[in-house]
Amino acid sequence: MEFIVIIISAIFVNNVVLMQFLGICPFLGVSKKVETAVGMTGAVTFVMVLATIVTYLIQNYILNPYNIGFMQTITFILVIASLVQLVEIILKKVSPALYQALGVFLPLITTNCAILGVAIMTIQKDYSLVEAVVFSGASAIGFGLALVLFAGLREHLDLVELPKGMKGAPAALIVAGLLAMAFMGFSGIV
Repeated sequence: MEFIVIIISAIFVNNVVLMQFLGICPFLGVSKKVETAVGMTGAVTFVMVLATIVTYLIQNYILNPYNIGFMQTITFILVIASLVQLVEIILKKVSPALYQALGVFLPLITTNCAILGVAIMTIQKDYSLVEAVVFSGASAIGFGLALVLFAGLREHLDLVELPKGMKGAPAALIVAGLLAMAFMGFSGIV
């Protein structure tokens, strides 16, 4: 039951993009087409889960025992950047097709603050390793859900006749605000 609460909370109630405002840059920048949103979701999910596992182990087996918890943020940033580079190198050699599919998204993930935020939240919430993996996976799904929904809405906006001053970013920001308000409706569930 505890895992179900973590999953529902991470996807709907405390959505990392719409409620915590982490990962706004890719949310606004990669959401013009549903195809790119789905690709970004896959890449973020993979890196977010992997980064959470590695940062959890570093926090609990290096930073905490040596009382250097103040190094958490810089350590996590370096770990995430290194993991993205490592994943990029491995994908390039092992699966060139997958590398081509995710190639554009991997550098964007390095600067995605949602990954750093989720890694830090798992430590703050004092999750076990399994709970941290479930939380990071559910947070990535929530990120992807918001991204794909927003991309679909933005594609629809291109088909609608809007006033000249509302085209582009203004309409997208209004839709993003409405989407965030829609997700606020889930706040009483958990």
